[in-house]
Amino acid sequence: MAARTLSRGVGRLLGSLRGLSGQPARPPCGVSAPRRAASGPTGSAPAVAAAAQPGSYPALSAQAAREPAAFWGSLARDTLVWDTPYHTVWDCDFSTGKIGWFLGGQLNVSVNCLDQHVQKSPESVALIWERDEPGTEVRITYRELLETTCRLANTLKTHGVHRGDRVAIYMPVSPLAVAAMLACARIGAVHTVIFAGFSAESLAGRINDAKCKVVITFNQGLRGGRVVELKKIVDEAVKHCPTVQHVLVAHRTDSKVHMGDLDVPLEQEMAKEDPVCAPESMGSEDMLFMLYTSGSTGMPKGIVHTQAGYLLYAALTHKLVFDHQPGDIFGCVADIGWITGHSYVVYGPLCNGATSVLFESTPVYPDAGRYWETVERLKINQFYGAPTAVRLLLKYGDAWVKKYDRSSLRTLGSVGEPINCEAWEWLHRVVGDSRCTLVDTWWQTETGGICIAPRPSEEGAEILPAMAMRPFFGIIPVLLDEKGSVVEGSNVSGALCISQAWPGMARTIYGDHQRFVDAYFKAYPGYYFTGDGAYRTEGGYYQITGRMDDVINISGHRLGTAEIEDAIADHPEVPESAVIGYPHDIKGEAAFAFIVLKDSVGDSDVVVQELKSMVATKIAKYAVPDEILVVKRLPKTRSGKVMRRLLRKIITSEAQELGDTTTLEDPSIITEILSAYQKCKDKQAAANSLENFQASGILSW
Repeated sequence: MAARTLSRGVGRLLGSLRGLSGQPARPPCGVSAPRRAASGPTGSAPAVAAAAQPGSYPALSAQAAREPAAFWGSLARDTLVWDTPYHTVWDCDFSTGKIGWFLGGQLNVSVNCLDQHVQKSPESVALIWERDEPGTEVRITYRELLETTCRLANTLKTHGVHRGDRVAIYMPVSPLAVAAMLACARIGAVHTVIFAGFSAESLAGRINDAKCKVVITFNQGLRGGRVVELKKIVDEAVKHCPTVQHVLVAHRTDSKVHMGDLDVPLEQEMAKEDPVCAPESMGSEDMLFMLYTSGSTGMPKGIVHTQAGYLLYAALTHKLVFDHQPGDIFGCVADIGWITGHSYVVYGPLCNGATSVLFESTPVYPDAGRYWETVERLKINQFYGAPTAVRLLLKYGDAWVKKYDRSSLRTLGSVGEPINCEAWEWLHRVVGDSRCTLVDTWWQTETGGICIAPRPSEEGAEILPAMAMRPFFGIIPVLLDEKGSVVEGSNVSGALCISQAWPGMARTIYGDHQRFVDAYFKAYPGYYFTGDGAYRTEGGYYQITGRMDDVINISGHRLGTAEIEDAIADHPEVPESAVIGYPHDIKGEAAFAFIVLKDSVGDSDVVVQELKSMVATKIAKYAVPDEILVVKRLPKTRSGKVMRRLLRKIITSEAQELGDTTTLEDPSIITEILSAYQKCKDKQAAANSLENFQASGILSW
């Protein structure tokens, strides 16, 4: 196989598409008032003019929409290393959930991520493992990562893993975890990475659904100065997993753990194996991995991604959205247990021959300067993280950021949920010194990679705060109303759908294709339904307004909870909030806000009144939450997402039926919030009793 690089495949595209960075204009935050865009994909005179210019962003977007076979076919041919060329670029039908790309083609993902770079530059650094303790980073070259991957791949084969078998990876962020993913890809096995921190019950459920033959884990994990007993959790899980034949145990610490009949000491076995392993030639549509995500029914869904289309899309979005250049240090601080870690810690960066940072710790260990100390020490050029972490760090103030040199940074990225304006402004102004490009990215586990983001774009194109803005090439967003009709024009809202298939999208839900069709293609026939709502601005840009199931109908007014949260977040004393809807006797539904206050706040009642006034001013009086409860923290998953489902159950008296809470970073938070809510109710009851007494005249004497 002849080695190729992304630079050849995207070189022509980059040659015509300039200006992936550049200082944007920054109008006031929010999208309530119409604004004319300086330039954009639709809806503005500059965009129309630019569309006539070959190689412009509008022209390339139009080509990807009009001629997807020509657009993606050329990129796939020149970007990826193929064993056998494909004969059909795409064959997709949304009515049946049939998604197929680069049919007939054969390749190996690990070759694309490792071998081709080892042939050219074996000592280039592939991974920088930023371990839990700062200053103890480890650099792994492409040659070392390939040898480790091959030894692990041979170990898997020795222990009975064959092409198509499923392997569970229950490991924290580490080079060995990345090697485990690539080892599966090398021999044609299917990996499912399960976040190292899920409970034994959650782990067992995912292992059994995937029918995994082997589990790979560590004896222990380290995170934020704490030890996580991974092996003990696996031991408990596999008691209920009849398909598991072996548990391969690596060592993150020196602590000894019990080794049972299924257990295999991984490092010892790898030392016996050859550092060369012939790659399996895989069909473009063979399974690469499955990744479990929460379903609306509470039953996790095994989202399936395949080989060529996913890899091409991850690599291309990594290159163009973040303006990644050769020699850059790319710092995505996501865990590999989530899709962000798959696409932008492992597969996208490694396919591009980049140096990718593996972040094992937390944003506040040993202190709130950890991210920025890491940026200074490793000289990170692109930093990609979650709004939740940004809001958390904002609470600690600017000093922790300004203490460190962040001059290496060129691009900042936000991922996981819509970022509020205050967090966006802080990230741009304080962390980026008002000079870095900030990309608020929208995408999902199901989309495989970034779908809407401010970059790529025309040179000098504006970036609006807290807005994803521009569809990536080949992504055709459509807004639909409740009747399923397309909503045309600007300054409009609707259900966000995508009208045309793209290479990175999921192919099915493992073992239940009908559920896949029902979840994503049934609500709006002919379209992929994202589950999110969106607003299209005067300039044709897209603002994500939140999940459609997070829309409240207050006295006939439909309102996204994200809109209320955005208004609340503008208060300088409120770093975090979560708004949910609950039944109301008169209004039908009402809003309930949970807020976290800064430590410096004296009188919380004053802040609550100010928030009500702000929401009324920014949105409308009907949008003001009926209740605002001050809590110490919000219930979040280990990936940083707020579990609004649990908050809704708490205030609708369903606290005894919370369901699975094992995805919470700290399950004890439920008791904490219940206590705060009960105190609030008791206070209200006492006040109501006093009012009743006064009204009856008992206390009037």
